Amino acid sequence: MSPNETLFLESTNKIYKDDISSSSFVNFQIWDFPGQVDFFDPTFDYEMIFRGTGALIFVIDAQDDYVEALGRLHLTVSRAYRVNPEINFEVFIHKVDGLSDDHKIETQRDIHQRANDDLADASLEKLHLSFYLTSIYDHSIFEAFSKVVQKLIPQLPTLENLLNIFISNSGIEKAFLFDVVSKIYIATDSSPVDMQSYELCCDMIDVVIDVSCIYGLREDGSGSAYDKESMAIIKLNNTTVLYLKEVTKFLALVCILREESFERKGLIDYNFHCFRKAIHEVFEVGVSTQRPVGSQAVGSPCTKAVALNGTPRNTV
Repeated sequence: MSPNETLFLESTNKIYKDDISSSSFVNFQIWDFPGQVDFFDPTFDYEMIFRGTGALIFVIDAQDDYVEALGRLHLTVSRAYRVNPEINFEVFIHKVDGLSDDHKIETQRDIHQRANDDLADASLEKLHLSFYLTSIYDHSIFEAFSKVVQKLIPQLPTLENLLNIFISNSGIEKAFLFDVVSKIYIATDSSPVDMQSYELCCDMIDVVIDVSCIYGLREDGSGSAYDKESMAIIKLNNTTVLYLKEVTKFLALVCILREESFERKGLIDYNFHCFRKAIHEVFEVGVSTQRPVGSQAVGSPCTKAVALNGTPRNTV
């Protein structure tokens, strides 16, 4: 839904479990806990909850008094760490759209300092927290979730290496490997991510899917808005070209390059063919290598992400 529609959403008042494995490459269960629920209550088996968790996302309302939330953060991560030291601990400082730029930085610095001081006092210096400023009114929430998901993908170094090889041999400035359904990027090349470039690529996916839904389906409405034929080129008025190609039924490669580099389109298309073949091989290896427990394959990352609302009024 659009951000403005979320004004009418009620606060989270019970535990929600979302399984998005059937529609997306990113194969996760997300457990969303409301802020007022004390899951360390004896009625909750918190050891079972955290034992299989890959990432714990703690959401703090930046527009609220977050002293109590910091206390809950410390209690939560310290107990979860003792159950499963392999969890990635992520803190989303949310609703920062209502703060000035200076206030955002100051809030992040204050929360970062207090949270780490609490961990140091409890002799938990080895426990690492990652902090993100997020809002639903821009792409920061997608950027933050992208960073969280990348930590849970075992093939990430291989994907980054393939992207680096592809762009260096094609004259491309930036490339993202997107999960089309969620619009988070599961990998990018090693150059820094510019938020404006990321937003451009997200918007391009929206445009391609919207146009395909109107003109790409059969007369009876059958077919798919995204398939192996999906490809798009958008030339902007600042000599920048956006280039999208289907990689798998869930993944798309979106690139940014200069118009003069795009004159070698044949070379880019050939390099993409090699890149696409390599990506398929990476995940075929994963599918053939089963995990010791359960039926999930390494090529289809499956884990559990837990989202905790730090204050009762927060929603994720």
